[in-house]
Amino acid sequence: MRDKQIKGHYDLICVGGGIMSATLALMLKLIDKNQKILILERLDRVALESSAAWNNAGTGHSAFCEMNYTPEMEDGSIDISKAIKVCTQFEKSKQFWSFLIKNKLIDNPKDFMHPIPHHSWVEGEDNVAFLKKRVKEMTKHPMFEGMLFSEDFNEMENWIPLMMNGRNTSEKVAATRMELGTEVNYGVLTRTFFKILEEKFDTPVHTMHEVEDVDPTKGEDWLVKIKNFKTKEKVYCDAEHVFIGAGGGALPLLQKVEIEEKEGYGGFPVSGEWLICNNPDVIKKHHAKVYGKAEVGAPPMSMPHLDTRYIDGKQELLFGPFAGFSTKFLKEGSFLDLFKSIKFDNIPSMWGVFWHNIPLTKYLIEQVRMGHDDRMNELQKFVKDAKAEDWELKVAGQRVQIIKRDKKEGGILEFGTEVVHSKDGRITALLGASPGASVAVDIMIELLHFAYPEKAESSEWKEKFSEMVPFWNKEIAENVEDFKAIRKQCSETLEIKLLK
Repeated sequence: MRDKQIKGHYDLICVGGGIMSATLALMLKLIDKNQKILILERLDRVALESSAAWNNAGTGHSAFCEMNYTPEMEDGSIDISKAIKVCTQFEKSKQFWSFLIKNKLIDNPKDFMHPIPHHSWVEGEDNVAFLKKRVKEMTKHPMFEGMLFSEDFNEMENWIPLMMNGRNTSEKVAATRMELGTEVNYGVLTRTFFKILEEKFDTPVHTMHEVEDVDPTKGEDWLVKIKNFKTKEKVYCDAEHVFIGAGGGALPLLQKVEIEEKEGYGGFPVSGEWLICNNPDVIKKHHAKVYGKAEVGAPPMSMPHLDTRYIDGKQELLFGPFAGFSTKFLKEGSFLDLFKSIKFDNIPSMWGVFWHNIPLTKYLIEQVRMGHDDRMNELQKFVKDAKAEDWELKVAGQRVQIIKRDKKEGGILEFGTEVVHSKDGRITALLGASPGASVAVDIMIELLHFAYPEKAESSEWKEKFSEMVPFWNKEIAENVEDFKAIRKQCSETLEIKLLK
């Protein structure tokens, strides 16, 4: 991004050059082009951490295949409430992206999005029974109409041939299929958003700039202390609003901000690794995203999946993720990050999480001790004839899961995303990981309501929200036909029509 002097007062400062800052800045500029926005990134390019393609699951978390969103309850029923929420959020993202294409701000949806069928896949009688109940419950909701279920070997062989090869027809396996699945490259999408901001709205990203502190001023503004890594100089400017969207770097900065809402928050870092296929003949045999069930004690983000991806214009095949552990909060962070994040106010939260998550600790230790043969054994549950020489290990992104206070347990570990904000909404920070990037649009609409409560309730802003995201404030269950029409339009605009 081109250089532009940092000085004076800003309406909004976005910390971090990822999909969250990109989405917030672009939405705000589309609503009010006169907003003066400063975007700061500590690395030399944007989208190098959680938004990068290799560091992000890229599923387009639509809850079509992620079985952790549909837990089986003690009475045997299937709770699909989280699946409904996540899918609703992803539909809003699709609506916003469609709006950008229709308004010629994005040229080609294929640059960042591809149609890929989404599958859930299980082995064993009990799991097959669960999957059957799951699809029966989900297809009652209009968002999941068209989801298919099969125990038929030949049909699954047609759906996922690489996984069915070498299997005995007597094996008890089952799968669901949703044709309306997608593969999203959030790294490309993030860079596209920032390009629009620079070229259409004169809002460049300042790379190699790190925010070191945010302090209140005598008025209602915030004084932001910035370090320029190129010149080593310190720059100060003030802002009416500050958004901390720096992935794993959000918590350490939030802890420096003088707001009581930050109290009790901590972070638990989990790194990830993928097995990457290097055999083109194997890669072309699989065109799907297939999610299995997570092991007992595994975090939800560790659901095993065999995943078709499109990265740098090339089709790839990944399996994982395998969990690792590092005390870093960012891939390009410091090994001291975890220790520096421990404060007097979050010690009870951190201890409570450790004490009540012994199975997770045990799982992480087992994952870290894995060798290539161990990982191949896991892969061979999906691909029977997988050969060790066709797969190599690649380190994925670093995630920091939310730790927060809990009256009963001292602290709880959350695997979603959460917006922490001051009472007046002038400071906002996004903590957490999955589903993250996929639901950025809905999160940013929520954030804009925290940050600009009066404006967000104005007829002018509501009209803009409805133009960009038609279902931003509508319940799908109460507007089924309208939703189906909007989803159809989005599919056509994004070129993700149902596959035949």
